[in-house]
Formats: sequence, C-alpha cells, structure tokens
Amino acid sequence: MALSPTPAQRRVIDAADPTTGRLKGSETQLAALVKRGLAFRHPRPPHDHFLTPAGHRIRDAGAEPDPPGSPEPAPAADSGGGVFAARVGGEEDVPDDDGPARLREVRGAWQGLLELRRMTRPDGSTELPCAWERTHLVRAAALALEAAGHRPAGPEGDDGYRVRATPQPEAVAVHEPDDSARRAC
Repeated sequence: MALSPTPAQRRVIDAADPTTGRLKGSETQLAALVKRGLAFRHPRPPHDHFLTPAGHRIRDAGAEPDPPGSPEPAPAADSGGGVFAARVGGEEDVPDDDGPARLREVRGAWQGLLELRRMTRPDGSTELPCAWERTHLVRAAALALEAAGHRPAGPEGDDGYRVRATPQPEAVAVHEPDDSARRAC
C-alpha cells in the first residue's frame, strides 16, 4: 500500500512527464517517493526515477489522494484479462477509461509495435508492417487508429470507427459514419 505523499512530493508527482512518468526533484524527494511505492529508480544509467502505477493514479486523480489506511483502488477491469487490447469499435462491455491511463497504454502499445517493426527488419525501418501485424490485422489496424487519436465506436456502433476482418487476404474494413473522419482514417 502506498502512503500519501507530502505536499512537496505531490508537486513532484504533478510535474512528472505526462507521457513517460519521468520525475524531476531532489534526491531526498525521489527516494521518499520510492519508499512510498509511488516511484521507482531505473536500474540503467542515468538512473532516472519514474512513476509507478500507484503514482500515476495519484497524478491522474488531481485531488488529494485517499487517506492512509484506505484500500487501494482496484485496477480497471479489462476484457483482455489485464492485457492491453486495442479497441476495434462496437464492443459491449468496455470500461469507461478514456482518460490519461488509457492514453498512456495506447501510446506504450504503439511504441512497442514500432519497436517490433524496427527489431524485425534488417535495416531497422519502421515504415512497413511486421509479422505480428500481418497475423493480427484487425488488432493492428485498431491500434493504429486509436494511437492516431480516432475514437472507437460504442456498443451502438454509430459514433466512431469499427474495424472488421474481410474475406480478402491481408485486408481489413474500417467503417466510420462521419465522412470527414473516414477520410482521416
């Protein structure tokens, strides 16, 4: 269980990089955040400090954290069993977590996919799809759309994109009711 941060530590948490969670502060402040379970020190040089999931929750909450002794919030339920899954649109039971945590997950998954491309190509290029993308067409296309900032359709399927498999090999269909959004896809 993470202890509540002091006001000075809270300022360090609030000033963390929104994308990576990298922290900047005095060694004493950073060590105290590590001790409280809100940050970790990266093992490789330059040994920067980053927010843990508990630290991200406190940062995303915006308000003062729960008082000590209260239970930690449960992680958001996910249809993938705790594993990131790109949204293809039209899902029935999608948690309403379009906040900063979801943006971090999408950004991290997209960066991971680009790294897969780079590592599997002899020239290190990220321009062409990798083997994983070719075997998971719908999920790869949905991840690309979500990473580009497009919204997936809700259960009604009328307010965002929907990615579906097609009978044509190595192709997917992207359905979007809005003409301008479809052109942007």
